[in-house]
Amino acid sequence: MFPGAGRFSVVELDAHAKINLLLGVGAARSDGYHELNSVFQTLDLSDRVRVTAHDPRDHPAPADPATAVHSLSVTGLGARHVPTDSTNLAWKAIDLVVAEYRRRGVTSFPVFEVSIVKGIPTAGGMAGGSADAAAAVAGAEALLRDRGGPLDEATVLRICLELGSDVPFSYLGKTRLGTGRGEKLTPMLCRGTYHWVVALQRTGLSTPEVFARFDQLVAEGRGPSTPADPQGVARALASGDPLQLAGVLRNDLSAAALSLMPKLHSTLAAGTRAGAVAGMVSGSGPTCVFLCRNAQQAEDVAEEIIDSGKASTAVTATGPAPGVIAVNSPLPGR
Repeated sequence: MFPGAGRFSVVELDAHAKINLLLGVGAARSDGYHELNSVFQTLDLSDRVRVTAHDPRDHPAPADPATAVHSLSVTGLGARHVPTDSTNLAWKAIDLVVAEYRRRGVTSFPVFEVSIVKGIPTAGGMAGGSADAAAAVAGAEALLRDRGGPLDEATVLRICLELGSDVPFSYLGKTRLGTGRGEKLTPMLCRGTYHWVVALQRTGLSTPEVFARFDQLVAEGRGPSTPADPQGVARALASGDPLQLAGVLRNDLSAAALSLMPKLHSTLAAGTRAGAVAGMVSGSGPTCVFLCRNAQQAEDVAEEIIDSGKASTAVTATGPAPGVIAVNSPLPGR
């Protein structure tokens, strides 16, 4: 164990997938982002992120002296599509946490190694990369706090936001209203457990391309006709009734995603034919999610979607799930 590491030299964390129960998209802002009015929920579909801190005296230094990360590996679902260099958000997350501790006067750091086992679809509209980044922030902070003290939640969330709009929610998890870029988060009352089927595609969709298509549809007069209202979703979640929630699910990016990948129409149709009470594109797609009455119906719907051949596979999941959680030891202060 490297000096100052205390009892932490390895942290394993679960980072959970995100869906939007409501995704209201406003006009593009001057900074390039869109104003969002969204209700986020984490599902128990997760990536496993392992952050290891090595004593620099016993481990090779990173090839680039500007980074504290020696290596990052990815295995699991869609791993070949995930970068394993400094462009990966989890890699960037480690360096941002190190930079924060350096500003606080810490002068010596371990060499970090990151491994990710993917269970969240890649480029599937479920914020898998953001979840990995949130886990890396939590892991690096746990490994460095004995050197420079703990980071308060406001600082952690600021670092998360530097990495992307979805990362703060991925860190916190559960069910929350998101406004602004999606980073202004308010907890929402959510009674009960909701059963979902997640239908995956072999190819992904680029989030920037989906937003660009959304802007094009708006310019052509084919954008959302009414602004998104989270109050209906709030009432449904408070009731704990999946049928009530089914009536208020909304994704303003659906039309854009469907225009870029028309075969998703048949995926959605397969899920509703199988008995799901509602189905929609998840975020920027192409993953589709289906709300079901209970666990048994979710199993049946998933099986029928697979049999239909309208998705590469389909899995069941429940929500809400926590945010980032440590597997091998509790995260200090959480």
